[in-house]
Amino acid sequence: MKRFFYMLALCLSCSSVAQAGDIWVSPAGNDNHSGTREAPLRTVAQAVKQAREWRRLRMPEAEGGICIHLAEGVYPQSEPLFIRPEDSGTADSPTIVRGEGDAVISGGVRVEGWRPVAAGEAVRLPQAVRGKVWVADAPVVGNRHLEFRQFWVNGRKAQRASQFADGVMERMYAFDPVRETITIPTPDLPDPSAADQLEMIVHQRWAIAILRVRSLDVQGDSTIVRFHNPESRLEFAHPWPQPVIGGEKGNSSFCLVNDLALLDEPGEWFQAYPSGKIYYYPRPGEDMTRVAAIAPALESLMRVDGSLERPVHHLTFENIRFEHTAWNRPSREGHVTLQGGLRLLDAYKLAVPGLPEKASLENQAWVARPEAAIRVRGAHDIRFERCTFRHLGATGLDYEWAVHHSSVSQSLFTDIGGTALLMGAFPDGGFETHVPFKPVNADELCSHLTVIDNLITEVTNEDWGCVGIGAGYVSDVVIAHNEVSHVNYSGICVGWGWTLRESGMKNNLVENNYVHHFARRLYDAGGLYTLSYQPGSRMCGNRIEHLTDAPYATNDRAFYIYFDEATDGYTVADNWCPEERFDSNQPGPHNVWKTNGPSVDEGIRMKAGRRTAAGTPATTR
Repeated sequence: MKRFFYMLALCLSCSSVAQAGDIWVSPAGNDNHSGTREAPLRTVAQAVKQAREWRRLRMPEAEGGICIHLAEGVYPQSEPLFIRPEDSGTADSPTIVRGEGDAVISGGVRVEGWRPVAAGEAVRLPQAVRGKVWVADAPVVGNRHLEFRQFWVNGRKAQRASQFADGVMERMYAFDPVRETITIPTPDLPDPSAADQLEMIVHQRWAIAILRVRSLDVQGDSTIVRFHNPESRLEFAHPWPQPVIGGEKGNSSFCLVNDLALLDEPGEWFQAYPSGKIYYYPRPGEDMTRVAAIAPALESLMRVDGSLERPVHHLTFENIRFEHTAWNRPSREGHVTLQGGLRLLDAYKLAVPGLPEKASLENQAWVARPEAAIRVRGAHDIRFERCTFRHLGATGLDYEWAVHHSSVSQSLFTDIGGTALLMGAFPDGGFETHVPFKPVNADELCSHLTVIDNLITEVTNEDWGCVGIGAGYVSDVVIAHNEVSHVNYSGICVGWGWTLRESGMKNNLVENNYVHHFARRLYDAGGLYTLSYQPGSRMCGNRIEHLTDAPYATNDRAFYIYFDEATDGYTVADNWCPEERFDSNQPGPHNVWKTNGPSVDEGIRMKAGRRTAAGTPATTR
């Protein structure tokens, strides 16, 4: 507990540091101005540059700290904000970027010029919705029509044209790895050969795949579907996870998306290629001559990029909304994952099992990290306080590599396509994912991170296999007093590697969190989920409830606490849940379980969750 209160005090102390230099920014400002309150700058990038110059020239304005004040309004980004070692503060002179009022850093652009679809236009549009659908040209960014997969109208995310309502799927008939085909009930699609942008979302245990359809071979009531590469090769070669045929609760499921013929419900949209035209079926009450329709033009809003030799340090971001990023890669190469949103670069079953590090291993996989709105690398003392992360296509915030003594507190994460908050190494590229990751320089591991008093809700809405909070190879991480809810897979996940070997993961604390309404669509899930050997780690005082019965699961493997393969080194005590629904998969010998389940004291249960919140209500009991 000493470590917990020390990190909390450190987080709170930065707001009391006296500020000597102030730089003001306003959407109505001008980057040729001086940056005073009366003559503000226009862009965040120019303000950061001015602060950088103050430090480089050792000007008196940098003594005691620099505060960049963002006046209320939207700050559209044409490129990611680039934070580098020269932008660093010090313990006595930190740099703070603070929103004054409702300040929004956005990667979005407006979609304007809407008109009703004309008679004879868009021949694949269903007859029943003609006269109800509107069309607009895609915004031009640079010299190209913008292509995107996410779209928001009046602050609500629209659904890509889909075979079924959101969350509804259909059971497949067959999955054939040899022929690389999936057989499904014949869909109600006019002229399937003209559905040249069609995609299939495949439900496969604890993950999904997004596969671009190459052809549909209609054979009466059945249709055989083939797919483009590289995703076809990956989907049918990797054994974990694959769709299930003949499971306890039926076959795995699918749905088809992204064809104009599927645009048949209010709130759905479709973008044609190569014209870029955007078709949208308005929801009740939406006036298309007045709506705020936003498309994301960037996949990243900010990157904090340091190194072991020259880290970025002593920066705080306060009371800022980060909004509107894209996730476009599936349109180019599909999306097949191993777990937690980590996409496969290559994977296959081993004819002869075994690696030197793991004799029983019967498959190999190489993965890549998902895209993120904000990435932090090579840094320490980086803080996000009272911020909002929403309307984001993939990961929200990623403390990716060599980040230490940093924190995220009192922030809101919502409407995020992937994981809200990702931390630590998930070895990617040429590093096989089952080999224990133990870098030569231990500073490459993320450590001493504090995630406290955050609300994470309604995330994982693009890649259902992502999680609320995901930590890979980390040590001395504190995840405490957060509320994580309405996620499609697991709530809080710590660990990676499926290994009992020592790797540097250690002393992680998951304490007093409130996790509810999880496993909404996938299974093999845990409200709290762990992997691998993490000596000295604790999981205490958490409240976990409302485990959802995922409607298309092929078995009932979802748990309040799930110690997946090789979890070891944990003390698990006083975690409240309505029943003792726990599981362990080949755990190590050093886990200690003490009083978990409905018998936990009511006072402990009521302490779980957020204690304070910025702009959001306290935890609902």
